[in-house]
Amino acid sequence: MLEIRGGFPCTARRAVRIGVLVLALGTAAGAGVWAGRNLVAERLEAVRAGADFERSYADLVEAVVPAVVYVEVERRQQMAEGPEEMPIPPELRRFFRRFFGPDFDPFGRPPGPRPPERRLEAVGSGFIIDEVGHVVTNAHVAREAERITVTLDDGTKLAAEVVGLDEKTDLAVLKLESDGPFPYVEFGDSDRVRVGDKIVAVGNPFGLGGTVTAGIVSATKRELGVGPYDDFIQIDAPINRGNSGGPTFNLDGEVIGVNSMIFSPTGGNVGIGFAIAANLAKEVVAQLIEKGKVERGWLGVLIQPVDEDIARALGLEEARGALVSRVEPDTPAAEAGIRPGDVVVGFDGAPVEDPRDLAKKVARAGPGHVARIDVVRDGERRTLRVELGEMPAEVERAEAPPEERTAGTAALGLRVAVLDAELRARFRIPEGVEGLVILEVDPEGPAAEKGLQPGDVIADAGGRPVRSVADLRAAVRAAEKAGRRAVLLRVFRGEQPRFVALPLEQE
Repeated sequence: MLEIRGGFPCTARRAVRIGVLVLALGTAAGAGVWAGRNLVAERLEAVRAGADFERSYADLVEAVVPAVVYVEVERRQQMAEGPEEMPIPPELRRFFRRFFGPDFDPFGRPPGPRPPERRLEAVGSGFIIDEVGHVVTNAHVAREAERITVTLDDGTKLAAEVVGLDEKTDLAVLKLESDGPFPYVEFGDSDRVRVGDKIVAVGNPFGLGGTVTAGIVSATKRELGVGPYDDFIQIDAPINRGNSGGPTFNLDGEVIGVNSMIFSPTGGNVGIGFAIAANLAKEVVAQLIEKGKVERGWLGVLIQPVDEDIARALGLEEARGALVSRVEPDTPAAEAGIRPGDVVVGFDGAPVEDPRDLAKKVARAGPGHVARIDVVRDGERRTLRVELGEMPAEVERAEAPPEERTAGTAALGLRVAVLDAELRARFRIPEGVEGLVILEVDPEGPAAEKGLQPGDVIADAGGRPVRSVADLRAAVRAAEKAGRRAVLLRVFRGEQPRFVALPLEQE
């Protein structure tokens, strides 16, 4: 499993090889695996006919466990020459290779023979989803695998290969190297999952095999900041390391989630786990099987939420939608005429609630789709047609009048100056960022409350570029005259822009 605490994979690794105990949970799967029928489906018919879950989950477990598998992954890793040279995580190795070439050595060692490699073994869980032997597990279990061995519930060991994996959702699909047919389970509808529903999670924590835990759903549609498409079901059940990739079932024996992470302040189980919602997993898995990768639509914008102050500053009726803070050049958004300051409120006729909602809708639509995007610009709603691109693998000044180069703006609670070479060097402001640099922030003023700080650059105010103090003051007066209670600023911190709506105070 992944621990939220540290953000590193917590897939169980065996430092010492131990025997795998396969628990005999009901009838062995072997007879059903090769008999040309889906043993799981047959057993679930009896379960749904009248299982008493107040007394036991045994019938349900016996029905589904033949489709749950134990995944062993072997990887190679270079051994360090000295005690101070720690193994480099795979993500960091990829970074070094990409930017410094395949022969770059972060320890400064000259090219030549490398120390011997050692084999690392990671273990996780998975489940079979069709009779031909496709297995769903986590990407952090299967990544960089040199050899994969899958153990079925009856103890049968089969080789497997990676069909495809998707790092953004932490999902992977394996293919068993055998003809089958295999017993399999099916995905349910995770949108129908409710807080308080009972669940059963099956997996292989610590390589023990066939371990079952029960609990309830404590939250749905969790966004943990792990990726742009987070959609987790939070389950309160004792899920441990090694459950990564295992299924979470509802009481009908349908997979409603793929176990992916645990919350752990100490490294051990505290009873809180997170499963990737089945509806998201279904979409990703289908593409991985068909294409070996996931193709997502792409706009090429940086977006942020619309809070109450921003809504007031823009004259919006409600704080909803995705505010465009930057449009990358030569992207679908730029070609379609989307501008910074636009608020995206609709996509193909469906409302856009927030930035994450827009990101999911765009990704799901796919490259080449011509989308109708509704934006609010200058208080007016308009519709733009955008042909979406394919998401890349790596998401990759005027002089002010001399008489007024620095001044305070009490209404906003800050002091600004026209950006020049000296201030650019002092605050390490990137080339290409233009506007007014903030010199001081009143700790009791509106700017401080919104998190602005010295070194931030105000590029736009009220939808117009600001290159002088007079420009900023004019934007404040225009907002006051229009009856607005806030003025919308586009602010850069380093190279990252964002919109900030500052409430107006009387000077």
